Amino acid sequence: MGLIVQKFGGTSVGSIEKIKNVADRVIEEAANGNDVVVVVSAMGKTTDELVSMSYDITERPSKREMDMLLTTGEQVTIAFLTMALIEKGQEAISLTGWQAGIKCEAVYGNARILDIDTEKVQSSLNEGKVVVVAGFQGLAEDGGITTLGRGGSDTTAVALAAALKADRCDIYTDVTGVFTTDPRYVKNARKLYSISYDEMLELANLGAGVLHPRAVEFAKNHHIPLEVRSSTAQEKGTLIEEEATMEQNLIVRGIAFEDRITRVTIYGLAGSLGTLSTIFTTLAKNQINVDIIIQSMTEQDMNNLSFSIKSEDVSNLLEVLEANKEMMPFQRVETETNLAKVSIVGSGMISNPGVAAEMFAVLAEAKIQIKMVSTSEIKVSTVINEKEMVTAVEALHEAFKLDERTPVEVL
Repeated sequence: MGLIVQKFGGTSVGSIEKIKNVADRVIEEAANGNDVVVVVSAMGKTTDELVSMSYDITERPSKREMDMLLTTGEQVTIAFLTMALIEKGQEAISLTGWQAGIKCEAVYGNARILDIDTEKVQSSLNEGKVVVVAGFQGLAEDGGITTLGRGGSDTTAVALAAALKADRCDIYTDVTGVFTTDPRYVKNARKLYSISYDEMLELANLGAGVLHPRAVEFAKNHHIPLEVRSSTAQEKGTLIEEEATMEQNLIVRGIAFEDRITRVTIYGLAGSLGTLSTIFTTLAKNQINVDIIIQSMTEQDMNNLSFSIKSEDVSNLLEVLEANKEMMPFQRVETETNLAKVSIVGSGMISNPGVAAEMFAVLAEAKIQIKMVSTSEIKVSTVINEKEMVTAVEALHEAFKLDERTPVEVL
């Protein structure tokens, strides 16, 4: 007998019929003799619809009130799923994030989990109940209801698994596992049977939407066995573990991509030692995430600074820069929009030099201009024109032989 945490995403609970099917999967796990905690997202496109309606009221909705609004989606799902479980004869109880003891920092829209008081969840499990918890939400120290950012239900599930010392955490979704790239865009993408925490973390941070980055961080830091599985198909998914145990011949294991990227260039910054620290500390305090960074020095001992951000953050960025111009003087700011980021990821890069050069050669062959580059031990990211994103991914997927079927262990 063990403790299993299951997480079901929005598409898996997108209708009453799908919720009934999820109830069957939960009951099947409980029938194996396991205690079960289930974390769910809002039904289907509920969150998108709520966001859209809020913008019908105001172009700049309060972040606090947005969190108050968006957390209602998950509350609907936990009530429906718990009703379905009870109707099928399984004792169950639904809990919001704060009822489940999830304590977060007071950052509306993108809070981090600080602690989890598991007393209520554990006592309900001890009573023989399946515990259904609303993902994506928690309670801040000031009493405010906060959300964990889009995809945050994954983080809720893995954090609960860590706090409860669960034997396993299964992430159920509308795909059968983690693929070499997004199969909706590349028809030859194929499922990986295993991938390392580090590789998955890079892919998640670089745009692969199958898992929330913080969920992978929790799993890695707390050594939680994590499996991405289909909510409908009865087949083995992708195991995320310390080191991938299968398909070790792959130098590049996956390709991630993300559209709606903007390159920001700040011209005429003072060349003093503390300039960069001041800029990026200020942006961090305003919850603006910066990715690829390039600095150049001019003849007049001034700095020009370029970096990439998500296009949705541009207006906020410009306001923050202008408001703090006295502290970090600059001449002007220019932005280039309609860009995308394409990245290759694989732990095999560490021992195989020349992977970046091969990537650049493939993009050059496809006549795709590279505007920015960033590298680490296990990834290479490039910023290119958005209209060329899919072409680039397809070319790289073929060049690194990710479309080739390789022998795997019989599962």
